[in-house]
Amino acid sequence: MPEHVSLLMWFGVALPAALTFAAIIGMARIRRSLHLETARQHPDQRLTALPPQPGTAPRRESVELTPAERDAFAGLMRRLGDGS
Repeated sequence: MPEHVSLLMWFGVALPAALTFAAIIGMARIRRSLHLETARQHPDQRLTALPPQPGTAPRRESVELTPAERDAFAGLMRRLGDGS
């Protein structure tokens, strides 16, 4: 222990740190027990706000661009890249 740090100063750092750590552990245990208790009360409850989702994604679509459209798009990208 450094000589210029008093014992009271060490307690002033260590005690709040230990209390903070204990509070975090205690809140985590309370949260976990409440979660487990809620799960026991409602074991078959499901989220019904969203309809069932299909198992496959929609087919990807693409469109061929004409050379004029490609040039216009390239010009737009150049303008946006320059920040103008």
